[in-house]
Amino acid sequence: MKVLVIGSGGREHAIVTSLKKSPKVTEIFCAPGNAGIGQDATLVPIKPMEFEKLAEFAETEKIDFTVVGMDDPLVGGIVDVFEARSLRVFGPRKNAAILEGSKAFSKDLMKKYNIPTAAYENFTDAAAAEAYLKNAKMPIVLKADGLALGKGVLICNTLEEALAGVKEIMLDKKFGDAGSTLVVEEFMTGREVSVLTFCDGKTIKPMTSAQDHKRAMDGDKGLNTGGMGTFSPSPFYTKDIEAYCQENIFEPTVAAMAKEGRPFKGIIFFGLMLTEDGPKVLEYNARFGDPEAQVVLPRMKNDLLTVMEACVDGKLNTVDLQFEDNAAVCVILASDGYPVSYEKGFEITGLDAFAGKDEYFCFHAGTAQKDGHFVTNGGRVLGVTAKGTTLTEARTKAYEATKWVDFKGKYMRNDIGNAFLEA
Repeated sequence: MKVLVIGSGGREHAIVTSLKKSPKVTEIFCAPGNAGIGQDATLVPIKPMEFEKLAEFAETEKIDFTVVGMDDPLVGGIVDVFEARSLRVFGPRKNAAILEGSKAFSKDLMKKYNIPTAAYENFTDAAAAEAYLKNAKMPIVLKADGLALGKGVLICNTLEEALAGVKEIMLDKKFGDAGSTLVVEEFMTGREVSVLTFCDGKTIKPMTSAQDHKRAMDGDKGLNTGGMGTFSPSPFYTKDIEAYCQENIFEPTVAAMAKEGRPFKGIIFFGLMLTEDGPKVLEYNARFGDPEAQVVLPRMKNDLLTVMEACVDGKLNTVDLQFEDNAAVCVILASDGYPVSYEKGFEITGLDAFAGKDEYFCFHAGTAQKDGHFVTNGGRVLGVTAKGTTLTEARTKAYEATKWVDFKGKYMRNDIGNAFLEA
């Protein structure tokens, strides 16, 4: 089968790496991809939001199956465009991708169907939001309603910070139209856990758990980023918690979307908070997380393409989803200054060290090729992943492997996975 993957980051490199292992796959294309993905797939110079061009390419090239990795095209309705041409595509339709596209929609859905989440209010008027905040308990969370590259969430410890946040999101439009509606949410405390799930509109099957590190600096300090590293599984996500989430969060979400006339096929990413009152939903995403995919997919035993086809065909109930009994840790190598400003174009050395090492992966995110060399081309440059029998071993190996690679301005957090070590 000929497969097309849409996207250009570390998540898409992890997807391509997994698809390469499938005996069904004869050729992989990636639009637009990056320099690292170009070692494993044929790059296609079409942007992810150019839906008609992508569908035209899929028809002309006789692509058998398309995988949409990114949130923007899913929320924008790329699946609908492909399905209108009878092209097989993995991902939710536009009316289901709203689960990620609008935080106000997802909060209202959870409220309507009694899915555990933080108390909240939605606002389209800045003055009304400010008036509400003057009587609210601090700390409090402000969320831009729409897509904001994983950065549209502010945790405010004081009223002054909260009022400044309203100005930033709703009036200054720091996140563009994503901030036209503001979700003001109760601040929850506990352990954060990410659970990715496969869905076919009726059945939902969870993958192994993971935990992301969003802040730019050690100790969870600094600005929110797209993710500076992750580990899998989470030792805090026990069998009892998993069973509770399946019954009270995962299955009710898929049932709710179907009841609303928005059957969800693809990936639902559940961002969970393990509170004293039990697990609650922090957020939904409508695709693989990045960098969660970089630790979850390397541990998956199943043929990824087979599972994705089962989701599209409504036959996920026939799949026995299995993961290796081990652990994985991913450390992001970023450009100094990310997520604010950073330089590009620096040569990357040492990538050959990963060749032939089954338990080590180097997923490219922001890379390009220049004069036959790999160079930096983004804020998050590489995701270095290692597997081990335990989280401690995987963490040690991942940090050891970060030393193999170098580029000017190389920056990383040094505490990925400390949460489980301290526990």
